[in-house]
Amino acid sequence: MGLDLKHLIIREKTKLESFSSKVIAIDAYNAIYQFLAIIRGPDGYHLTDSKGNVTSHLSGLFYRNINFLSLGIKPVYVFDGKPPSLKAAEISRRKQIKKDATIKYEKALSDGDKEQARKYAQQTTSMKDYMAEDSKHLLQLFGIPFIDAPSEGEATAAHLTITGKVYASASQDYDSVLFGAKKLIRNFTNSGRRKLPNRNSYIDVEPEIIELEKSLRGLDITREQLVDIGILIGTDFNPDGFERVGPKTALKWIKEHGKLENIPQIQEKLSEIEYKQIRKIFLHPEVADVSEIKFGETDRAEIVDYLCNERSFSRDRVESSLNRLKKSLEKRSHTLEQWMN
Repeated sequence: MGLDLKHLIIREKTKLESFSSKVIAIDAYNAIYQFLAIIRGPDGYHLTDSKGNVTSHLSGLFYRNINFLSLGIKPVYVFDGKPPSLKAAEISRRKQIKKDATIKYEKALSDGDKEQARKYAQQTTSMKDYMAEDSKHLLQLFGIPFIDAPSEGEATAAHLTITGKVYASASQDYDSVLFGAKKLIRNFTNSGRRKLPNRNSYIDVEPEIIELEKSLRGLDITREQLVDIGILIGTDFNPDGFERVGPKTALKWIKEHGKLENIPQIQEKLSEIEYKQIRKIFLHPEVADVSEIKFGETDRAEIVDYLCNERSFSRDRVESSLNRLKKSLEKRSHTLEQWMN
């Protein structure tokens, strides 16, 4: 569902170029879901290869990583493991949304309404196991490392920022700051425009960075208190939150009373929620123990073979993008040599 902290957290506009030479831990499932939702044909169907297998996720990963590597950004992707048992209600809720959207999608198609069909198609997005394996294979060919988290990918990505293995984590979800990400990047792609749902208007989308300590100082709270604010609003582990409690009310109550147990207005409902376990998930998450992150070389020939011969990508477009990457890397290398001399 996504935790709504945007009205509390300090968000600062930035540019992709500012992350050149920096290692960034990317929430892999979050990114792949975006590709699956957005990269579709006009009728809402995914892109597929000659055998009918979905390739939208590969298309997104290929072109985005071409851009990252061209800019000197060093991405590392973190894949989800087994979700905490408390996430079952949220997973069930998402499945129901997809079922409802599928019915609406099929009706829109039968009515010939392609715009509505595309909108509902995005809501039916689900990730199959083979898509993760596809993605990992392509990342290996790029020489881009990936990590299999034991549980929530965001937790391991956040942990990597805490241990200094990466500069920042990248995800659309604010849950990352509850997991302790020292720096979180949202909209980690080129600046652009995004159409608003059900409206003929667009908004500008730019990368933004959130520094946890700066936000905590600005709010005059601790990370533990921020987690309690999240629980009041509603997290993936208690999706409904507390009735009629938004970010501002949650902040007000936590600053007045210190923690959930001391807020008189919520005690009856609080007894029904496993809030201590939710706190533990965020404050002491199960994470991967990563000693070193190694990057490899991009295997151009293998990428062309995999995408073009196996997955039906346009050879001209793939080779053109790889040529652009090669020129960018050569230019960066030449510039570095001049600077060192």
